Amino acid sequence: MSDIMSYLFETKAVKFCEENKPFFLTSGMISPYFVNTHFLYGNEKMATDFLSYIDTLLTNRINLPKKVFDKVLVQYENNNIFKYIIDTMIKAISDNVNIDKIDYISGGERRDWYFSNMIAYLLKKPHLTLFKDMEAFVSPYDFSSTEKITDIEGKTVLNASDLVTAASNYVRSWIPAVKNLNGKLLWTCYIVDRKQGGTEVLEKEGIKTIPLALVDNTLFEKAFELGIINQGQLEMLKEFYHDPYETMRNFLINHPEFLENALNSDEKTAKRAKLCIDNNLYDLEK
Repeated sequence: MSDIMSYLFETKAVKFCEENKPFFLTSGMISPYFVNTHFLYGNEKMATDFLSYIDTLLTNRINLPKKVFDKVLVQYENNNIFKYIIDTMIKAISDNVNIDKIDYISGGERRDWYFSNMIAYLLKKPHLTLFKDMEAFVSPYDFSSTEKITDIEGKTVLNASDLVTAASNYVRSWIPAVKNLNGKLLWTCYIVDRKQGGTEVLEKEGIKTIPLALVDNTLFEKAFELGIINQGQLEMLKEFYHDPYETMRNFLINHPEFLENALNSDEKTAKRAKLCIDNNLYDLEK
């Protein structure tokens, strides 16, 4: 088993639902697993504490890149899991791209910043800190200064990211942000490809994709071998991998109590269940 896969399990960056209890995603869709790639920062507590810290910095964007970098540098120097992930990303980039052709490393709000800042530092490339509203700030590789930037004059960019699902953040924010800067987003390296169409979307945009790990049947079978999931869970995961929408639609049809129970659950779950129902995300009214 690759170290990436073992660390995904060890840090619970990949979490599988209990049998017949899929997770609600932010969109209101449901899934038999979810991925919190940022847990590879070290563990769940370290990762969530760091995300909370980033949230406190969002109101002062000019100071944010240096403060984030200071944290990830200490983590890189002291946490073996995080160091391994960063070093593996560096190797993957070096194996797939002529480093001399990369002008900037970028990372988007917020989870990309766990990884992109260290990538920029180790490759000695200036870093573009991108926000969801497409505002951008540039820092030298050592983050000794930061300033707002509006034009990078045709320079090339590699985005370092945590994971790709449908690539909606890229399409909505990161690709337009780089275009607004008159730059060229040519490559992206990310840790996990959820195999839900995002890679294909990025490649159609002319972006070379460099994923480290795939969420696919190999991962599910390894989880089964390790006793992390049972046969029933494995079968649902494989069906979901083959056809996510129909697998979850059929589940809801066969378990009509699931949505009703979710509506009467905790506030976050109820909100997502309502989103699912109100938008008829699984075409259940037929």
